[in-house]
Amino acid sequence: MNIPTELRYCPSHEWVRLEGDIATVGISDHAQAELTDVVFVELPAIGRGVDAGDPTAVVESVKAASDIYAPVGGEVVEANAEVAADPSLVNTDPYGEGWIFKLRVKNADDVSGLMDAAAYQAHIS
Repeated sequence: MNIPTELRYCPSHEWVRLEGDIATVGISDHAQAELTDVVFVELPAIGRGVDAGDPTAVVESVKAASDIYAPVGGEVVEANAEVAADPSLVNTDPYGEGWIFKLRVKNADDVSGLMDAAAYQAHIS
C-alpha cells in the first residue's frame, strides 16, 4: 500500500497536505479500501469553522457511512465539487483528485503533531 511520505495522518485515517496556511484533507488509501466503493460524499460548507476532531464531511460507501474529521482547527475554504460529482475519485485517487476539503488552519504547527507516514503505517499494520 502506497503511503505518501510528504503527508501527515490522523488515527481516524484522514491525511493532510499543508501548503502555507492551507491544509488539504482527504482519506487514506487504507480507509478507502476498507470502505470499498464510495457512492456519496457530503461536503462541508465554505466558511464553516471547525476544531480538530470535529466531524466535517461524510463519505458513504456501499458498506457504511463514515464521518471525516477535521485533523486540525480552521475554516473550510474549499470543498471538492469533483468528488461530490464523482465519489469514485476517493477510491481511484485518494491522495490526488479524491481530496475532500481544504482548511485555512488556525495554527500550522498543529499539523506537525499528526502522524508521519511511518507512524501511520505502524498504526494500520
